[in-house]
Amino acid sequence: QVQLVESGGGLVQAGGSLRLSCAASGRTFSNYAMGWFRQAPGKEREFVAAISRSGLSTYYADSVKGRFTISRGNTKNTVYLQMNSLKPEDTAVYSCARSGAGTPVTGDIEEYDSWGQGTQVTVSS
Repeated sequence: QVQLVESGGGLVQAGGSLRLSCAASGRTFSNYAMGWFRQAPGKEREFVAAISRSGLSTYYADSVKGRFTISRGNTKNTVYLQMNSLKPEDTAVYSCARSGAGTPVTGDIEEYDSWGQGTQVTVSS
């Protein structure tokens, strides 16, 4: 069972930046696509960004395209989410997730089977 641990959340003013990290246990990290999702109070969890096993392909929700960048370091078993030009509507708990074996990069939440506990991101206006 993989363990995913997020870090880097916090409180930031609108227009600011944060970098989230997600560290994965195990030795097969590079075999899986990874994704970031977020859930705001009273709302369903939604897709933010995903990255392929190699890191060569990425996919973003329209709401974050051009502002957020997902990347990964397979030697460090870590996936990152660089968030720039943050807006109050980006406030949410951000969670990383690992896709099922062999799954290509995707925004479909049903394709992810392992989840971290999440880290809170709060953007003040």
